[in-house]
Amino acid sequence: MGHCCSKDEPAVDNIEVITSVKHPTPPRAASEAVATPPPQMTSGFSSSFPASPFQSPLPAGVRPSPSPASTPGRKFRWPFPPPSPAKPIMAIMRRRGLGKQQPKEGPIPEEGGGEGGEARERVADGAGAGDLGLDKSFGYPNNLAAKYELGKELGRGHFGHTCWAKGKKGEVKGQPVAVKIISKAKMTTALSIEDVRREVKILKALSGHSNTIKFYDAFEDENNVYVVMELCEGGELLDRILSRGGRYTEEDAKTIVVQILNVVAYCHLQGVVHRDLKPENFLFTSRDEDAPLRIIDFGLSDFVRPDEHLNDIVGSAYYVAPEVLRRSYNLEADMWSIGVIIYILLCGSRPFWARTESGIFRSVLRSDPNFDDSPWPNVSPEAKDFVQRLLNKDHRKRMTAAQALSHPWLRDSNQAMPLDIFIFKMVKSYICATSFKRAALKALAKAIPEDELVYLRTQFSLLEPKNGSVSLDNFRVALAKHVTDAMKESRVPDILNLMQPLAYKAMGFEEFCAAAISTYQLEALEGLGQHGSSSLWIFRTGRKPGSSQWRNWHWYLDLLPFY
Repeated sequence: MGHCCSKDEPAVDNIEVITSVKHPTPPRAASEAVATPPPQMTSGFSSSFPASPFQSPLPAGVRPSPSPASTPGRKFRWPFPPPSPAKPIMAIMRRRGLGKQQPKEGPIPEEGGGEGGEARERVADGAGAGDLGLDKSFGYPNNLAAKYELGKELGRGHFGHTCWAKGKKGEVKGQPVAVKIISKAKMTTALSIEDVRREVKILKALSGHSNTIKFYDAFEDENNVYVVMELCEGGELLDRILSRGGRYTEEDAKTIVVQILNVVAYCHLQGVVHRDLKPENFLFTSRDEDAPLRIIDFGLSDFVRPDEHLNDIVGSAYYVAPEVLRRSYNLEADMWSIGVIIYILLCGSRPFWARTESGIFRSVLRSDPNFDDSPWPNVSPEAKDFVQRLLNKDHRKRMTAAQALSHPWLRDSNQAMPLDIFIFKMVKSYICATSFKRAALKALAKAIPEDELVYLRTQFSLLEPKNGSVSLDNFRVALAKHVTDAMKESRVPDILNLMQPLAYKAMGFEEFCAAAISTYQLEALEGLGQHGSSSLWIFRTGRKPGSSQWRNWHWYLDLLPFY
């Protein structure tokens, strides 16, 4: 794949500051001295440096230090570069003897990261250098050989390898399957053991979605854990991109994007953040051009509620979100990774690139994607806007997966809209807000054009309103329809406890719009200055404004500082 240079932010020219002080330069030798001899020192010591009433004489044979004017000036460059988020990571890698590494698309090493870039491998309390005392029993059956016949190796990753196998009995009798084999010898900490347990739990819980790889069973023996899954023989999405000459057409890309967004929206509804979305982790079920896509590799996934944050750095360097490097992120980090994937789909190049891992991180934090070079001038404005709204460095302004499915670029795909957990988070914030903020949001909701309410209307209908309004029961029933073990593990239903005031009142569509909109996302849209001024006018007067009214949108946003 070709390299795409990121368009750097405007930088201040480097300014060199030379610190020096002007003093008379002493003669370099006696032959070069001025004809007038220096005054005689009463102490009997001689010196080639001119004497002064405030100067102590030097002993014979001792030359004075060079004057400040004869020393090289120290040069300082301004502005100073900010500290790199990769420095702690690289320091740990050096301590482990890994030296300087080339950028790779494996998991980002974290504090205590192991060889090969294994992420999240931190030394647990009491683990130390060995794994004495660790319980590596998972409670899985140990009769793999009785149900499956193992074959050739299909691939090898950071945490294990995958083999072809054939079912001997049960629902997969005679069918080929894939078996992921994870060595227990690599489980050197309690955390790494918990990672494997969580991966199996997530696979089992999410297996029902059409775009999630099917989970069949899990086994273990003294040496390994075996995870039996669906065999996808169509290859990786990355290979399919390369076979098409490096990029997809817009129409073909839409088919891929819709499947990715659907499965990620489902994961987020369950309270699961993948944290390693990249083309290599999407497989086709067969070699057919219209073969469905499957998401794989939940080894770095974790449970998180929409109002909580994670802080460990994991993922793959080219696809990691800025907030992950800053160690405070949520479900929006997956949307950034999807934006990078779609950028690659449409132009065949990475939006952020550098020769070193720390350079990639710096590019992610400080550079903007390049939308000027070919083929972007020939890409539709809707597609370009779609990618830009996913690659927004402010995670609060990024679209959710369900919102992305309602974007004008994908609106003609005729896909069923999934329930968005983001709605629950926003309604909870609205309920906890002051009456003034709620009134201001109601005014803002009236000023939004109908075209931008498609997403909100769909979400409102998914709550199955009664008599045109919804209450806490509607939210509870809608969530219960999608409940899995993963949702229980992530404690997503706990958010309903914070929406208790809805148990005593009903919320119509207008108020629902006021509760569910994000002022940060609205600010990211083009042309919202007029919307902001209109909403402020409505808030003050209670009626629709004319074209002559104008207020400051950013000042209005300052009135709504919650999200």
